[in-house]
Amino acid sequence: MPFVRIYIKKGTTVEFKQQISQAVHRSLINEFAIPEDDLFQVIEEIEPRNIIYPDQYFGIQHSDNIIYIQITAKSGRSQLVKQSLYRSIGKEIYCRTQHSPEDIVIILTENSEADWSFGKGEAQLI
Repeated sequence: MPFVRIYIKKGTTVEFKQQISQAVHRSLINEFAIPEDDLFQVIEEIEPRNIIYPDQYFGIQHSDNIIYIQITAKSGRSQLVKQSLYRSIGKEIYCRTQHSPEDIVIILTENSEADWSFGKGEAQLI
């Protein structure tokens, strides 16, 4: 039950955004074992001047093509699984778009099942 927000610079093509979306979703299916139809995403185009980042952080170079991916998901996955997800997202995006994995910043936030409602004004506890 992840919810994904993708922040990307304004003017990005529809095809590129679709490829990013599909890459993130495929990675979540493969690494977090989510169902195929568990697809809840928002892609936000941001004016380039409103995307703030350092040129380099932890020895990783960033460019004006930086993409932020914020994932909210149910807690309980191991550090190893999370690392696999990050690698998979970078690889999937690169394979689909040739976009540098150095320009992909992923933020994972975890919560519990009680923090989700997928409709009807109720928490769908699994």
